Amino acid sequence: MSQKIVLQHPTGNANVRAVVNGLSRTGMLAEFNTTVAVNPKARWLKFLPERISREWLRRAFPETSEPIWTHPFRESARMILPRLGFNRFVQHETGWASVDAVYRDMDRAAARRLSQLVDLHQIRAVYAYEDGALAMFTRAKELGLTCIYDLPIAFWETGRRLMMEEADRLPEWASTLGGGIRDSAAKLERKTRELELADVVIGPGTFVMDSLPGWARGKRQVMAPFGSPVVSRERNRKDQANRPLRVLFVGSMGQRKGLADLFKGMRLLNRSDVELVVMGSLQAPMDFYQRELPGFTYESGRPHEQVLQLMQSCDVLCLPSIVEGRALVMQEAMSQGLPLIITPNTGGADLIREGETGFLVPIRSPEAIAAKINWFLEHRSAIPIMGELAQEHAARYSWERYGTQIVESITEFMQ
Repeated sequence: MSQKIVLQHPTGNANVRAVVNGLSRTGMLAEFNTTVAVNPKARWLKFLPERISREWLRRAFPETSEPIWTHPFRESARMILPRLGFNRFVQHETGWASVDAVYRDMDRAAARRLSQLVDLHQIRAVYAYEDGALAMFTRAKELGLTCIYDLPIAFWETGRRLMMEEADRLPEWASTLGGGIRDSAAKLERKTRELELADVVIGPGTFVMDSLPGWARGKRQVMAPFGSPVVSRERNRKDQANRPLRVLFVGSMGQRKGLADLFKGMRLLNRSDVELVVMGSLQAPMDFYQRELPGFTYESGRPHEQVLQLMQSCDVLCLPSIVEGRALVMQEAMSQGLPLIITPNTGGADLIREGETGFLVPIRSPEAIAAKINWFLEHRSAIPIMGELAQEHAARYSWERYGTQIVESITEFMQ
């Protein structure tokens, strides 16, 4: 019997591409639905400024024999309008070209085509992601299809509870928490309805799977850890012991990622032989961060290859997140030879072999963060060995394995 699947995601990322590849390899992919898909060989890309062409090339997807259906208008507007100064069109939830509007618009358009696809390809299942699945799942249930739900971050009830607690604990950082405390009741209801309609729930780690509400625990659950970049070069550790220890934070610069706790940990440590390097998108004016921790080193966003180069210049990655799914930056850092200081809520507890690939610290514990950074300061000779162990451990997680694990689990369920 045919096991063809329609996969949809409005923007695409590394994990989506891995699932596209996995389904395509096994002949299970009927069609991939997205908003914008760019041919990397297109001649018009050569006429764009490099920064803009790089942005468009992020929408290149694996070459497959299966069709890619696109619904580009609103997402193209979301990418272009802010550059022209029309920011009101992309405001959270309410903007005509906001991320939420793009997700809902594509979901509805794809759902309208589902009956036709079922007739053409004998579709048995649809695979969609949080915030972009409700219309497709609703139509799929009417047609008797299986609904596969990919939940890349903790279910909203857990995430919202933790972030509301953060807003109370650190009110000065509340504005950096983003949509987690600003999502409307209607958006949260859509998330709940998506999970209700799902037959299979896929998540990247134990933190996500443990966040599922009790009423959803009986659904088929698949935990598939994300893949790691290929280790492509040796670390150059020459003379690194003679400079300050470089602790790296990469991510959105807000308290969802635990940045306030890291800043406080650095203040508690109060040592001149450690440097905090922060790379990420600002969630508040720069002077706010500089008041919270004078003297940290800020690095702006950059292409992925340059991020890996920055990682090679550092010694340790610290990500004390409060709410995550599974932060890709952890395995990226490990692939470049950095041990970790992370919380279980990063979704990466399985990446830590205590004292070998790094350390787990509790959430909301600047004291524990300071203690572990201090440990690295006092055991700098151990860092190269830990870096090698981190690389070896990260290499066990490949994107091919991620896609294969998901496909095998889906196949078993559908049979």
